[in-house]
Amino acid sequence: MAKSKNLSEFTLSELYEEKKKRKGILSVLGITMMITCGVLIFLVVKNKNYALIGVASGCFITLIPSMALLGQVEKEIKSRLDK
Repeated sequence: MAKSKNLSEFTLSELYEEKKKRKGILSVLGITMMITCGVLIFLVVKNKNYALIGVASGCFITLIPSMALLGQVEKEIKSRLDK
C-alpha cells in the first residue's frame, strides 16, 4: 500500500491541484447533500415522520472533515506564498 505524503512534501503546483480536487469533491458532496436533505424534508411533510428532520440536519456534519482538509491545503499554500 502506498504511503500518503504530508502536505509539506507537496510542491506548490501539486498543492494547487490538490486544492482543486478537494474543492470539486466537496462541491459535489455538498450539492448531493442538499438534494438529499430536500428529499428528506419532502418526506417529512408527506409522511409526517418527524424523525427524518434529525437525519436531514445531521447529514451536513459529514462534510466537516472534508472542509478541514481543504483548509489545511489552503493554509499550506498561504504559508508558502508568504515566504
